[in-house]
Amino acid sequence: MDYNILVINPGSTSDDIGYYRGEKPVFEVTVRYSMTDLEPYEGKNVTEQLPLRRKLILDYLLDHKIPLKEIDAVIGRGGLLRALEGGVYAVNDKMVRDLENGHYGSHASNLGGILAKDIARYAKCPSFIANPVIVDEFEPVARYSGMPENPRISIFHALSQKRVARLIAEKRGKTYENVNCVVCHGGGGVSVGAHRKGRVIDVTNGFEGDGPMTPQRSGSTPGSKLVQMCFSGQYTEREIRFKMRGRGGLVAYTGTSDVKELEEFIAKGIKRPGSLITCSQEEAKLALEALIYQLAKAIGEMAVVLEGKVDFIALTGGLMHSKYIPQRISQYVSWIAPMYVFPGSEEKDALRVAARRALMNPKIVRQYA
Repeated sequence: MDYNILVINPGSTSDDIGYYRGEKPVFEVTVRYSMTDLEPYEGKNVTEQLPLRRKLILDYLLDHKIPLKEIDAVIGRGGLLRALEGGVYAVNDKMVRDLENGHYGSHASNLGGILAKDIARYAKCPSFIANPVIVDEFEPVARYSGMPENPRISIFHALSQKRVARLIAEKRGKTYENVNCVVCHGGGGVSVGAHRKGRVIDVTNGFEGDGPMTPQRSGSTPGSKLVQMCFSGQYTEREIRFKMRGRGGLVAYTGTSDVKELEEFIAKGIKRPGSLITCSQEEAKLALEALIYQLAKAIGEMAVVLEGKVDFIALTGGLMHSKYIPQRISQYVSWIAPMYVFPGSEEKDALRVAARRALMNPKIVRQYA
């Protein structure tokens, strides 16, 4: 049976939206927000962005003459909730409260469930999330950080990573549950995971404070200097957190998180009108190389977690639209295993399939409590 499904996938710097009648997309669009667009919301709870993002979705439905009453389900990207097993979850009031309050953290992905519930209320249809970012399949040893009060936690692009790993496994004539692989999702946030037989047994924290730097996040930084900064009196807690997530990584070194613009500047030495780039051409090149270096290094770490038994490496996310970044990563890691590149995201289709599965078999839908 065909269903009409609205998919909402908010990211830190973009919204990925799709509407489907059966498997046929009525529209699929990725809307990217500039630093200027998001500047009024810096340091605020991510729910402050709800009016901006809700209007965008409703405008697209209106532009394509889609009545709310024809929608069979709305599914959003899962946000920061308590640790859960993978699967499809109904969006209930408890989930919305935890997402709105940022009880487990504040991130743009929190908006997925809230927006799904909000629009589904008007459409009088079910709302879901699937494979949220807090899917936790860690091996016990992976939780050790060296500081018992501060264990490592699983926050990553679970939907994207598992979808791409499954697609590549099938392409190779196997099932996801029978392969070992390393998957790197690179976008506004980055996560690199070790997948063993259908479970992500270790992964860099795609939220903050762990793993490679990203276009907007600092990733792992030397702890001693960070402690000094925290107690120097020069920064508030908000400013430190902002250095870690929002104004860290490439934007801290170059003035912009727009990798495409950086690559153009590196190649031609010319800045676009209104460019936010604050560094020299050579500094931009070195910062981008550092990002690539850290991504490759994290892939190598996860290959070690899998004891070198890696069937393939997968690169996905917005960063992989670049031709240069995957090419350079390959020069570092191609000796480990075959590498596959899935530019952008398979998340919209993964969410559509999850919603369809939930509508066809409501028994699989889990409840958040």
